[in-house]
Amino acid sequence: MSTVRGARERARIEVTAAIKDEARRALAAEGAAKLSLRAVARELGMVSSALYRYFPSRDELLTALIVDAYDSVGAAAEEADARSLTAGAAPRARWIAVCEAVRTWALDHPHEYALIYGSPVPGYTAPLDTIGPASRVGNACIAIVRAAYEGRGLALPPLPAELRPEAVRMAGQFAEGLPPEVAAALVAAWAQLFGLISFELFGRFTRVVEDRATFFTHAAGQLAHGVGLPAV
Repeated sequence: MSTVRGARERARIEVTAAIKDEARRALAAEGAAKLSLRAVARELGMVSSALYRYFPSRDELLTALIVDAYDSVGAAAEEADARSLTAGAAPRARWIAVCEAVRTWALDHPHEYALIYGSPVPGYTAPLDTIGPASRVGNACIAIVRAAYEGRGLALPPLPAELRPEAVRMAGQFAEGLPPEVAAALVAAWAQLFGLISFELFGRFTRVVEDRATFFTHAAGQLAHGVGLPAV
């Protein structure tokens, strides 16, 4: 009985992977808004009722693709930081390595990047189980800043008095133990990181920035400075 159950589980894993692979091809061809379970089933030679046993709705399939994408870019960021840390890199170099890993992932997976960081999909609301995977890149950056703060220290960014209550709330929500000045700067850096990548990926740098890799590395260094990381 266990052998039969194991074979069924393996078959389910394989079919689930095939469905998601075909859905990714559909995303690349037509975009998330036009994703259709019936079309995916047709391309796989399945009847729709069979596919519904794996993903009961388009939204559940979208959620699976979104979670996979967040986990993939999050893993890229974490692995880059782990390599930098093993090599003895300073916090600024670790930060830049994470940013560059996210950019590389985005250039290698443009349609998945667009799914999670592009325009919202009409009629779709992401469930709570996407929050953890979506936080992985941000948490990698926060960990670098926290290590620097607890070690050699940070140069605290300026914080207007009127923003302090909001910055205190931010620190308590996702950057516990870090000063409010740093929490506010981290949010700004997070937005700017994905703004830089989106501008490049979606063609906004055409005829503006030619050496984009060098420009990005410099900009990532500026973001590191903005959150208070020491230059060396």
